[in-house]
Amino acid sequence: MIRFAAIGALLTLASCADVQDQLARDAARSAVRPALVENFPGVPLEAASDCVINNASASELTRLALAAGQPNVSPQTNALVVEIATRPETIRCLATDGLAPFLL
Repeated sequence: MIRFAAIGALLTLASCADVQDQLARDAARSAVRPALVENFPGVPLEAASDCVINNASASELTRLALAAGQPNVSPQTNALVVEIATRPETIRCLATDGLAPFLL
């Protein structure tokens, strides 16, 4: 019986972690989108936001999520988004997932 309770607790914790991760990603999008518009005008926002978020480290994701509450994009947030957006992995993501539908 204790074993089933422990497994249930672990599944609940994993589920909470997933929810927390999704909340952080959603909040981070609010900070990423204005920075993308400012630095990369015309880029498809949904796809580009996903590429940036998916290529951010956990600490970067946290910084972006915290920046979402700010009324304006700070220079630090702007620089962080540009740094992530210009990484080779992010550029590959944009080329395959972000821009490819518009090139056909």
